[in-house]
Amino acid sequence: MEKIFEALCQIGVVPVIAIDRADDAVPLARALLAGGIGCAEITFRTAAAAEAIRRLTGEVREMLAGAGTVLTVQQAEQAALAGAQYIVSPGFDAAVVDWCQEHHVPVLPGVATPTEINMALARGVKILKFFPAEEFGGVRMLKALYGPYPEVRFIPTGGVRAHNLAEYLALPNVAACGGSWMATSRMIAEGQFEEIARLSTEARAIVRQERK
Repeated sequence: MEKIFEALCQIGVVPVIAIDRADDAVPLARALLAGGIGCAEITFRTAAAAEAIRRLTGEVREMLAGAGTVLTVQQAEQAALAGAQYIVSPGFDAAVVDWCQEHHVPVLPGVATPTEINMALARGVKILKFFPAEEFGGVRMLKALYGPYPEVRFIPTGGVRAHNLAEYLALPNVAACGGSWMATSRMIAEGQFEEIARLSTEARAIVRQERK
């Protein structure tokens, strides 16, 4: 479990993907890798999610494939069966977290308040998705949370883009940032894989510059 999150932290940016056609999964992964990003969070916002994860894990072994927007235990099971290497939920669902821990599946639950952080800590989870980041105070909120929760690391997602990525990464309690700007649904559907690779390269350059 620690190795998965260590890898995400090293990459520094996690593309949050809503994919409509599973056939696009492999060329998408190749484009992200070409830009230096070796991970992707495939969200269960579309019917193609499970098959996309299956293809990623089967054909692009160097890609760390997670399942996002996992709202139920049933979706967590489906994602794990498809080969997802970690599970991400937008909010804190105790049943999903408990199932993942019981089945040794790394889980990254979403939080937005101290109450939810306490619920996660009670289960030993110290790396959390902060969502939706910008709507819940963004950098200012994360700075405020660092005082009472110095041991917690966050992956802020929601409103994070190239223009504010460095500001988030500069915080001591930010492990990585999630975002969809590198590979939007439209870009994927239109086959704009060169542009995805370009934006991925740009994002990784920001990570390297901030963490030099």
